[in-house]
Amino acid sequence: MTRISADNPEISVEDFEELADNAPEGVKLGIVDGRLVVKPGPISVEDFEELARKAPETVRLELINGKLEVKPVPDMPHGAIVMWLLRQCMQQRPELALYPEQGLTVKTYRAGRARADGALAPIDHFITQPGEWADPDGVLMTVEVTSYDCDTGRRDRVDKRDGYAAAGIPVYLLIDRDSDTLVVHSEPEEGIYRLVRTYFYGDTVDLPSPVHITLETEKLKDYSQA
Repeated sequence: MTRISADNPEISVEDFEELADNAPEGVKLGIVDGRLVVKPGPISVEDFEELARKAPETVRLELINGKLEVKPVPDMPHGAIVMWLLRQCMQQRPELALYPEQGLTVKTYRAGRARADGALAPIDHFITQPGEWADPDGVLMTVEVTSYDCDTGRRDRVDKRDGYAAAGIPVYLLIDRDSDTLVVHSEPEEGIYRLVRTYFYGDTVDLPSPVHITLETEKLKDYSQA
């Protein structure tokens, strides 16, 4: 039975109906406990990409660890944090750009599709890549800022971390708003980040090679919910 959770639905009834109407042939969508699911599942990469292209403007889809995900719409502090980081990157590494909401192919054999809150790469790095989902080769760092939803622990702290490591992205920066921390993952090897360091808001954070950016994070206290 299709049900929309009244507590914290990840997709509205109207957006779900539009998405279901435009789903590829053979793909059946449902809502269980407020979450978008494929019945019986799983969904192929090809069908996912077609579904993502046809999704309503307010719905941003990802394919993480073989599961269809709806990326939460960012709140104002979330956007402010991304812009704060973007300015830091531009000031210290003007030859690089932090691309917000960049689609990337991730996970083993590029079978996943993630929308990074930020992807640090050389200027114009993505312009020669067709389509919405870019190859992660050449990306120096991915960034995720946690959202206040029930899936953020699994999605940002586990599934995306593992996907970015498997893709060989050198640095993954997680800005965790639940704990007011920055978690720097580096040295990917055999699908895991071998080095993980945690910093608190207000600390000086040296992002390792090949990023080589130093973050003064006192400003992040202005965006804290504590």
